[in-house]
Amino acid sequence: MSGPGRAAIVGAILKKDLIQFSRDRVYMVLSIVGLVMFITVYWLLPDTVDESITIGLSHYDLGQFEAVFADAEEGLDVVVFESEEAMRSVIAGDAEAWRTDTGRILIRDTVAGEARPENAKKLSVLVGLGFPENFLRDTATGTAGTVRVLVNDDTPEEIRTAMVSFIREIAFMLAGVEMPITEPEADEIILGTDRMGAQISMRERMQPMLIFFVLMMETFALASLIGVEITHRTVTAITATPAKLSDLLAAKTIFGIGLSLGQAVVLLAAIGAFGAGNALIILTAAFLGAAMFTGIGMAVGSAGRDFIGTLFFTMACVLPLAIPAFSALFPGMSPAWVRFVPSHGVMTALVDATAYGAGWSDVAAPLGTAVVWVVVLFALGLGVLSRKARTL
Repeated sequence: MSGPGRAAIVGAILKKDLIQFSRDRVYMVLSIVGLVMFITVYWLLPDTVDESITIGLSHYDLGQFEAVFADAEEGLDVVVFESEEAMRSVIAGDAEAWRTDTGRILIRDTVAGEARPENAKKLSVLVGLGFPENFLRDTATGTAGTVRVLVNDDTPEEIRTAMVSFIREIAFMLAGVEMPITEPEADEIILGTDRMGAQISMRERMQPMLIFFVLMMETFALASLIGVEITHRTVTAITATPAKLSDLLAAKTIFGIGLSLGQAVVLLAAIGAFGAGNALIILTAAFLGAAMFTGIGMAVGSAGRDFIGTLFFTMACVLPLAIPAFSALFPGMSPAWVRFVPSHGVMTALVDATAYGAGWSDVAAPLGTAVVWVVVLFALGLGVLSRKARTL
């Protein structure tokens, strides 16, 4: 009479793993609560992007030069205040500027607790320009005037410098004097992908970070499961049965990838990611991420001698993989070496597919890099686990 087949043996080990995971209250609760929390946080994040810079303007009479501000370039929103004091209070944070549907600017005193105006949009004024009285006359006659540039501690330095240069240009224009330099012609070359006019919201930027958190939690769960089995020598008991080491490795592979990919798919579906881009690309990236983290989970679970050791090794190996996910929050600011982090290809493919509607040709390079890392890390995980099982 022949014994059970290989599929039945793998299924029995897999069933044992699922029962053991369901009895681990810590990771079971963390998985459920974390998934709900991630979905909730995603929908609470803002889904709009403001690509304009709002500056305040206070003046007595700029005459025809007021049109310079009225016809501001796209991306520059100019708000004219009735007085410099009102503009100063808004920039300092003691008041708020609101624009009604008719274009009227309303000032809300937050210190006095005034109610928010209805049918109005709140304006975020980064910098203010306060022109003094008789600015036109004094500048035209060569008399030095003082224009106040009002900023707060949140105003970027490049915006402050740009406003100072802008005032100097206006002064030269009013005096009828050409600028002391000749501006060279500029040939703009954008290195990389031009995202001008295609900025993504904070909600979309958080997608790879949330996926990383889900994969990270399941890595901890898999590493803990393997660590317990090695400590209690459950691995030895399993391989003493008709089950072979290859059956054990197959069961751990299915369990790790299935657990991680399952929760990642639930998250992606809940946040509407599949409807935002190519679903097959997103699933492929999620699968590669699940396989990558499963390989890491098998390796660190085999290396840890106890709960604390397993936890330490898991954190040391997993946390660096969060760097590409953080880089998605601040595009253009990450150093070049981030591309060599194993999770970079997965995170890049997820962002490009969900936020920019990328196709297969667009994500071929990052997915190809991810495949290479998956092969390396998965082979490492299987090798460490099999070697540990043989030495027990």
